[in-house]
Amino acid sequence: NEGNEYFKERDYRKAVIAYTEGLKKKCEEPELSAVLHTNRGAAQFHLGNYRSALNDAIQAKKLKPTHLKAIIRGALCHLELKNFSEAIAWCEEGLQIDSKEKKLVEIRAKADRLKLVGGSFWRSHLFSPLSGRVLGIDLLCERNIKLVLEPSLNEEEEISDGLAEISLDGFHSENATGAKVHLDAEGSLNWPVLFLYPEHEQTDFIAAFHENSRFIDHLMVMFAELPPWDLERKYLPSNLELYFEDEERAEMYELNPEHTLLQVLQHQRYFVKAGTPTVLAFVKQSAFSKKYFSGKKVHRL
Repeated sequence: NEGNEYFKERDYRKAVIAYTEGLKKKCEEPELSAVLHTNRGAAQFHLGNYRSALNDAIQAKKLKPTHLKAIIRGALCHLELKNFSEAIAWCEEGLQIDSKEKKLVEIRAKADRLKLVGGSFWRSHLFSPLSGRVLGIDLLCERNIKLVLEPSLNEEEEISDGLAEISLDGFHSENATGAKVHLDAEGSLNWPVLFLYPEHEQTDFIAAFHENSRFIDHLMVMFAELPPWDLERKYLPSNLELYFEDEERAEMYELNPEHTLLQVLQHQRYFVKAGTPTVLAFVKQSAFSKKYFSGKKVHRL
C-alpha cells in the first residue's frame, strides 16, 4: 500500500523501495508476490530501468502465468529494449489468455511494425534517387504536410486493486522504414505507408504510395484476393472503413477512401510520424470496431 501511494504521487524511486521491502517479507501468497513484482516493474519502467522492469515482469509471470498486467509490462519492456520478436512472443502469450485484450493487440501491432521497418530514424530530409541529392523540408511545407520528429510513447498509469493499470494511447511509429519517401521524375512524392488491421493484428506495408493515388485504388489491389487470416471473408474494399488517430487529442478521424494520400496528409489534424503515414482499417459496423471505438471521440464522414 505504501508503494502504491508513492506510485500515485509519481515518486517512483520510493515506490521501488517500498515494493522491494514488501518482497523481502517473502509472502507465501504467490498472487500478492506477483502484484509486488508487477508494480515494482511499473515503477522501474517509469525510471527508465527497462531491464530491471523486465526482470520483475518475468518473476511475476512465473508466480502467476495468467497475470496479464505482468505480460503487458514485459511486452512494453521488450519494445523499449528493441527486442521486437520477444515483444511479439509475449503479446501472443497474453492473447492466448485473452484474445481481445486491447493493450496487447496494440503492442503487438506496434512490435510488428517496428520489426518490419527497423532502421535509422527518418528526420527532416527527403532523398531524390534521380539526382542523388537531399531535398529540404520545404517540400512538405509547400504541401502543408505536418511532420512529427520525436514520437514518444504516451503512457498513463494508475494503481487499482494493487495492480498497475496500463493505458496505451493508440498506435505509434518510432522508426523509419527501409523505404523512404522520395521524389519521382514528375516531382511527386512517394511515401511508405503502413496499414494496420487491429482486429487481426495484421499489417500491410506499401513501400511507394504515390501522393496522388487514392486509398480505394490500393485497397482494390490489396484485397483482390481475401487474405488467409480473413476467415469470415469480411475484408472487402467496399466493406472497410479507414481511420487515422490524432494522438495529441486522443481522437479518431475517418478517411474518405476516394481521397488521395496527399489530401489525407493535408488534413489539419494529420501528423506524419517518423516518415511513415499510418492508417487503421476496420470492417464497417463490426463488433470489434464498436468495442474499439467505445469511449473514443470519433470524427466520421
